[in-house]
Amino acid sequence: MSSCDSLLARATEAISRVPVDDENHTVAAAALSRSGEVFVGLNVYHFTGGPCAELVALGVAAANGVLAKDILVMGAVVRRAGNESGKVIIDVINPCGRCRQVLLDYNPEMEVIVRDDGGGGTVVTAESLLPHAYIWPDGNTGDRS
Repeated sequence: MSSCDSLLARATEAISRVPVDDENHTVAAAALSRSGEVFVGLNVYHFTGGPCAELVALGVAAANGVLAKDILVMGAVVRRAGNESGKVIIDVINPCGRCRQVLLDYNPEMEVIVRDDGGGGTVVTAESLLPHAYIWPDGNTGDRS
């Protein structure tokens, strides 16, 4: 099993523990650090908004002493209700715009698992997710002038 498959499996495991009681947008993310540790985050849906799973995973890593610049790979899955069958579907999901900016700011070389045309996952860099991006001058991106 590749590190990407393993990360998506960890995110799927986390999201599978959440009771299915509605069709809210529930996302789990897993982040792999340079040291091989995996940190999992889950968004907590509320109608007022809330943190994305990717940002929660970065926070969990930070709480364990791992900086975002030391995250090598990030992947996320979404859980949604299926069609008439009522079956729960878990799919790879691409990071939203805010998460793309955060991942770029903290580690432009971070690999991010995104959904490919066939519904599976493929790996791109955080930098490639935001062409012509705003570069945060105080970010942890190193010398990118």
